[in-house]
Amino acid sequence: MADHTLKPEVFELNNGSMQVKITNYGAIITSLSVPDKHGNWADVVLGFDSVEPYVKGAAPFFGCIVGRVANRIKDGKFSLDGVEYTLPINKPPNSLHGGFKGFDKVVWEVAEYKKGENPSITFKYRSRDGEEGYPGDVSVMATYTLTSSTTMRLDMEAVPENKPTPISLAQHTYWNLAGHHSGNILDHSIQIWGSHITPVDQNTVPTGEIMPVKGTPFDFTTEKKIGASINEVPGLGYDHNYVLDCGEEKSGLKHAAKLKEPSTSRVLNLWTNAPGMQFYTGNYVNGVVGKGGAVYGKHSGVCLETQGFPNAINQPNFPSVVVRPGESYQHTMLFEFSVE
Repeated sequence: MADHTLKPEVFELNNGSMQVKITNYGAIITSLSVPDKHGNWADVVLGFDSVEPYVKGAAPFFGCIVGRVANRIKDGKFSLDGVEYTLPINKPPNSLHGGFKGFDKVVWEVAEYKKGENPSITFKYRSRDGEEGYPGDVSVMATYTLTSSTTMRLDMEAVPENKPTPISLAQHTYWNLAGHHSGNILDHSIQIWGSHITPVDQNTVPTGEIMPVKGTPFDFTTEKKIGASINEVPGLGYDHNYVLDCGEEKSGLKHAAKLKEPSTSRVLNLWTNAPGMQFYTGNYVNGVVGKGGAVYGKHSGVCLETQGFPNAINQPNFPSVVVRPGESYQHTMLFEFSVE
């Protein structure tokens, strides 16, 4: 047998108008640079200068794809077709983002790498039956493509081979449109096309309720500064799943969010086909030393993680995240950068 040991490497997608660096370790976006209104480029994602700190576990999920199931599963337990499954409790008392060694902590195979006008890279990973407690073998693919001058598309696909299983992947990049090293994101404004959230208990697990955001600090149905009502949110900031129920559609994707940074005029519009989006304001980031020695503190980045609803496997009224053999899980995200 040939030695198929995969090693973490960094790959670049560059079309002249934006530059993205991605590693096959966790399918992580390590850097993404786009111009501001004056044509000045900045790297707008939190991360590290090399692959090593990611591999050593220094990052709180910076830039990665998380799975087999993103977000929290209550008490690390679920049952499916009458079989009970127990998952690692890696964020007590729950299982988070696939367990101790989720998709973010494995080396993916590079299936295809294309340069040129629409550069792309495709990563493949085979998740084994019983891995982190989940049932069945699953083949996973993730393709990042620069589809136009300042637009990046991510297509995620997962196919269960022999057993039904919950599948819900999320892209966990922390964004700071002023530049990764520029401090907190509380002055960014955001609009979220979600008129409801799934409120959570004291362990950040949804209660099962679907709550209107109107008249609460969670209302971003019109553009508002992230910091405007953050102090009214119980806990350390926003870490909530929005029900994406009011965005216009474009080629099968719904408008999920629009993030805007006032000093540079950089804008990120996010489109997706997922039912929910975790809006997370980097509440637990605490003195992480990142690229160029930048120190990332609380709220130094914002995550817009489109996803299945958290703990959906245990909440019959949430959209199902169960995928059966013969079916395929498909999740697309479109990141459109601009200035305005």
